[in-house]
Amino acid sequence: MHVLFICTENLLRSPTAEHVFSRVPSLECASAGLSVDAENQVVPELLAWAEKIFVMEQMHVDELAERFGGQCDFSKVVCLEIPDNYDRMEPALIEILMEKVPPHLTGKRDPK
Repeated sequence: MHVLFICTENLLRSPTAEHVFSRVPSLECASAGLSVDAENQVVPELLAWAEKIFVMEQMHVDELAERFGGQCDFSKVVCLEIPDNYDRMEPALIEILMEKVPPHLTGKRDPK
């Protein structure tokens, strides 16, 4: 399954999620940011590649709709409601991701 994690700048939350879930053999993971300053920016090709898209906050859903409305299948978008107050690879962030992401990966095992 192709999984895309999106946050604002692709510095903290989405790269952490990509790292954690890339250890699951049945998943191919990528991460990107919606900011023009993001090193890896969200582009239509990434949205098309992804079978499941996880965004960190509702504002990311709103921005996807504004910028990529006709190019994004919103039935594959899941908002995790994880605020931008965690460091990259922070244990508390990993714990939240481990709780919130797997239920949306039908048939996927815990990456521990």
